Order: sequence, then structure tokens, then C-alpha cells
Amino acid sequence: MSTRTAAERREEARMAYDAFMSTCPARKLLDTLSDKWVSLILVALADGPQRYSDLSRVIAGVSQKMLTQTLRSLERDGIVTRTVTPSVPVRVDYALTPLGRSLLPVMAAIKRWAEIHIEDVEAARADYDGRA
Repeated sequence: MSTRTAAERREEARMAYDAFMSTCPARKLLDTLSDKWVSLILVALADGPQRYSDLSRVIAGVSQKMLTQTLRSLERDGIVTRTVTPSVPVRVDYALTPLGRSLLPVMAAIKRWAEIHIEDVEAARADYDGRA
């Protein structure tokens, strides 16, 4: 049995999509999915297609720039579709793709967890800050 070099082990890990490796494509996807706006957009689209203006109303605090960037990123990754309907004014709808729907239960669970446990987290933060 031959021994492998560190470079060979890193290459094998990269090929296996090990997100702990800095060059892993899955790690880049995790970077995208961990954005706060991504989870809120996905959960907002859970009930069906939404217009851009509807999303901006539902997701308080998101800037036009961030909403646009996040939607484009999700569209590029195949998680959201963008449908343009020619009218005056032009209507643009966003919806989850099958891939996006498969991600929805995870993101909805994270959102729910945050809403349920925020008081515990705030208490832990206050305790930590009091000791620091």
C-alpha cells in the first residue's frame, strides 16, 4: 500500500465534496445558503410565486440591492426561477424550483428554531457579555 501526499489527500477530499476543504464547491454553496436573506426569501416563496414588490414588503429591512443580488444568486444556483410577463408595467415573478423546494424544509426549520429559541440565545449572550 502506497502512502499519499497531503496534496493527493486534499485532491481526493475535493473530489468527494468535503465542505471543510476551502476549494470545495459545496463550501461555496454553503456560503450562499447561510446568508440571512436566502432563508427569508425561501420561506417567503413557500406558498407559491411572489412578485418582487411582494417579497420586498414581506421581508422587512432588505434593501433593493440585497434582494436583487440574492434573487439573482438563487436563480443562478437553480433554487429560484424568474418569470417575466410582458405587460405595462412588466411583471416579474419569483418561485421555488424543485431544487429550492427540497431545501425549503431545512430553511423553514432553521427560521422556526430561531424564532423559538431567540430568548434563550439572548439570555446566553447577556450572560456571556456580563462575564466578559
